[in-house]
Amino acid sequence: MSQGNDRKNIQIGAEVEVVQKHHQRTGELTQGTVKRILTNSTNHPHGIKVQLESGIVGRVKKIGG
Repeated sequence: MSQGNDRKNIQIGAEVEVVQKHHQRTGELTQGTVKRILTNSTNHPHGIKVQLESGIVGRVKKIGG
C-alpha cells in the first residue's frame, strides 16, 4: 500500500504528486502543494483525494515530490 492511501500521512501545505481523474488511465502525475484534503475516511484504496493550491483535484500517489 502506498503512503498516499492514508489520510494521516498527508498535511495541508505538503508537497505531493497526484493523478487527476482524466489522467487515471495514463497515470500522469501532477505535482503541487496540498490546499485541502477532500477525503473524509482514514484511508482510500486509490489514494486520498486532495485539492492543490493551483485548484487541481486528484488522488495522492506520492508524498514529497
